Amino acid sequence: MDLQHWLGRANDAIQQWADTFGPYEQHPSLFVDDDRFAVAFEELTGRLKENYPFFHPRYAGQMLKPPHPAAVVGHLATMLINPNNHALDGGPATARMEREAVAQLAAMFGYDTHLGHLTTSGTIANLEALFVARELHPGRGIAYSADAHYTHGRMCHVLGMKGYPVPTDDRGRISIDALEGILRTGEVGTVVLTAGTTGLGAVDPVHSALALRDRYGVRLHVDAAYGGFFTLLAGADGPEGLPAEPWRAIARCDSIVVDPHKHGLQPYGCGAVLFRDPEVGRFYLHDSPYTYFTSSELHLGEISLECSRAGASAAALWLTFQVLPPTPDGLGRVLGAGRRAALHWADLITASDALELYQRPELDIVGYFPSVEPATLSGVDAASARVLADGMAGGDPVFLSTLKAGRDAFTARHPEVTADAEGARILRSVLMKPESEDHVQRLHDRVARLARP
Repeated sequence: MDLQHWLGRANDAIQQWADTFGPYEQHPSLFVDDDRFAVAFEELTGRLKENYPFFHPRYAGQMLKPPHPAAVVGHLATMLINPNNHALDGGPATARMEREAVAQLAAMFGYDTHLGHLTTSGTIANLEALFVARELHPGRGIAYSADAHYTHGRMCHVLGMKGYPVPTDDRGRISIDALEGILRTGEVGTVVLTAGTTGLGAVDPVHSALALRDRYGVRLHVDAAYGGFFTLLAGADGPEGLPAEPWRAIARCDSIVVDPHKHGLQPYGCGAVLFRDPEVGRFYLHDSPYTYFTSSELHLGEISLECSRAGASAAALWLTFQVLPPTPDGLGRVLGAGRRAALHWADLITASDALELYQRPELDIVGYFPSVEPATLSGVDAASARVLADGMAGGDPVFLSTLKAGRDAFTARHPEVTADAEGARILRSVLMKPESEDHVQRLHDRVARLARP
């Protein structure tokens, strides 16, 4: 789609609607001369060039990419009105769009009933899920994988709950045996399972945890902030297909967090939390003397901890889902390309004499490190840091990231490496742009050259 064309159409459409209310003069305090604005604009665009090229397949570092043009157009068009989805009188149209988009997310995970809303981030979405967990199991703590996102430990502190990090296996997934040992104490009320860790994309065995939920009476919360949309590839044909069991089991868990601003092609500021039981809305009940008066229908602000939230985020997601729905034939095709790219690069690394695969990718994140002699953690760490820095320099740049692997985690995967340090940085590439699929060979060739001393 022609972004410039549709941005112009968006501006025209909103202006035509605004004109139906009659003319008015802009207050002089808001007037800015074009020449003055041009100076500020030139400085802005100049500063923006200090960013890395997140849009380009040369960038294979962090989980960053630009939003889809549909999201940009939807966001801009709605931002010109600037609705607030806290209350229906602040955003009647975008509140409906939010409910429709959230219902599509719930259906994607297999929920037949749900209560949910968008948030500004996965962090806030997880905070809400753990808040409800605290209200349902007061005095009991939260168990989560030692490789889970750090937000869970932080939010336990915010909520005054005790957190229980659980050891992981040699693939970075929560150990079910270790988890059961903690659950036997009776001190845990909720277990957080991660569907796609932000470090390596590891997927906890959600299906195996269901029996523990029944046995110990705990809640299961799935942090699928990063990996949630990969449920669209569960059981799919082709190399990108994922094992169905953990993804199908999510539908039986009590709450889910997913970030549309990752694989949902949205600009940052768009997370979501879903609860299977709509009755948990009772924990959000509050009153406000100046909102919630235009409708007897439930306002989104009455089922969220956040107050003001951009209606533009809801409109951007809604419009994107109209053209690229969260289905295997919609967004699933986008994720499939990134998954195939990760598998292809893993195969190239396995056959390489310059690089070694840290572990086989489960989603679209590839972890690897330079081959060094002698094979030591300190040598791997130094070589990874060198490749990262050298890759961004020169006329043929490649942008990577690193991940600190602890000694035990590293040697469990690579016992041949001498553990002469507490850990080592490895190289990490997130291939979440579908264009990466056609760029993998060039990425590999460049990184392999950099890795050779």
